[in-house]
Amino acid sequence: MALLALGACAGGSGEPEPVGKSRAERPGKADRKERPKRAKPVERVPCPPGLENCAEASGRIVYVERVDPDGDGDAHFVLLSGDSITAPGISVIDVAKHLRPKPLPRPGDQLAAAGPVYTGSYGQRQIEAIAVNVSRAE
Repeated sequence: MALLALGACAGGSGEPEPVGKSRAERPGKADRKERPKRAKPVERVPCPPGLENCAEASGRIVYVERVDPDGDGDAHFVLLSGDSITAPGISVIDVAKHLRPKPLPRPGDQLAAAGPVYTGSYGQRQIEAIAVNVSRAE
């Protein structure tokens, strides 16, 4: 009983102590960082007629490998993509040095590519791009 009495007096006003920042310490709408704008949907790249094993994929970039460990200058992009070339909801695109967009797209940008599907260095299925389109987030 004594503990309950002490606990009730601890707050002073009889109301529970607030957890976290008080309203005065929370950032207002003007203080919040502006959310990055999303890229417009990218125009899909079609497979050329007669190219065997060709696939198309497009989606939002979630990862960019800017420097390829094997040193051949290509870039790799991991996309959130309904085309599911690599895994459900994921497509990996390998873009050769001569096709690399400048500046290189970043996560949040949209990318579309077409090309033959081969096995990558980690055993993943990926598109070896022969054509690429990019839509940048603003």
